Amino acid sequence: MSHREVPLPRLQSPATQVVWASPIGPLAAAGWSGGAGCVYIEACGGQRDAVTFIASLTSRTMSLLALVTLAVLARGLAFDLGQSTRCVPIPAEMGVCRDVGYTEMRLPNFLGHTSLETEVVPRSEDWRPLLNTGCHAQARAFLCSLIAPVCLDTFIQPCRSLCVAVRDSCAPVLACQGHAWPEVLDCDRFPAQEEMCLSPISKYGSPFSKGLPQPACQDCPAVQELPPLKAVLDALCLNDFAVKVKLHRRRLPSKEAEFEVEGRVEFVRQGPLLPYDTQSLLQRWLLLNLSCARSLVRPGRAQLYLLSGTALPDGTLALSRLFPWHKKDMHIAHAARKWKHHKC
Repeated sequence: MSHREVPLPRLQSPATQVVWASPIGPLAAAGWSGGAGCVYIEACGGQRDAVTFIASLTSRTMSLLALVTLAVLARGLAFDLGQSTRCVPIPAEMGVCRDVGYTEMRLPNFLGHTSLETEVVPRSEDWRPLLNTGCHAQARAFLCSLIAPVCLDTFIQPCRSLCVAVRDSCAPVLACQGHAWPEVLDCDRFPAQEEMCLSPISKYGSPFSKGLPQPACQDCPAVQELPPLKAVLDALCLNDFAVKVKLHRRRLPSKEAEFEVEGRVEFVRQGPLLPYDTQSLLQRWLLLNLSCARSLVRPGRAQLYLLSGTALPDGTLALSRLFPWHKKDMHIAHAARKWKHHKC
């Protein structure tokens, strides 16, 4: 097997053991060879760890592993193993899988796409809203291993365990946005044995499972323009929390998330909110409840709001009453000041 300077996510086989120390961010860049070698793992912040492994994969062993991998792929993926593949540069306009740690991909890919312009690039953009939610730390690696599979001397596909980990974290987000988990990503199609495939890293999972308050998937909350003073005070009394926040909506297309919480979050009523997590919580709410968020702010604009909400029985936090905070609206500012001494 010839030496190729290509990156490789965490790869497990009977003859190799690779420890991925810094999996956050793009796929780590790594050197790969058929003999002894060293894997260099690059994290987002520029930190670098080196883990040495000894690989004694003979040509015969690699050939056998390749045949096993191809046989597994043939049982379910849309990829037709009877046709030849070629290595092509990952297109610059394919932002979802740019900067993943390697520059060339196989075509056709594992989803059966044969055209970069009409299939691979537009279909990859369909996943951007989900990836922007950060539903799982390895969602991007999982999807790009299928959309833009790395060019190695053998096929590398995701393990079933990785598919299950990503699906369990991201399928509820898709469901909230009105989409089912795609049939083409049925996890039973991927190999159960973690041999020559991309496996999950257990300590890096979903941001929706860290014991922090989580956003609820919900119907759109009520929005009231220019409310009377009593309506604002009633909302503060009836809800568990209220914050003053500026919501910003970017113009599309963009590599960034469509929505962001801009600047500092000001607490009017803190309730169950955590100061260090509230900005992230609201950001996740916007990306989870995308259709609701789009009704709140016009593209390319920012809008100041007083948001109030409640803690639901399942532990998630839902928004219930929203008031656009305009400069000319004195009642909201008055209610925020009066609230400190108000008796409900």
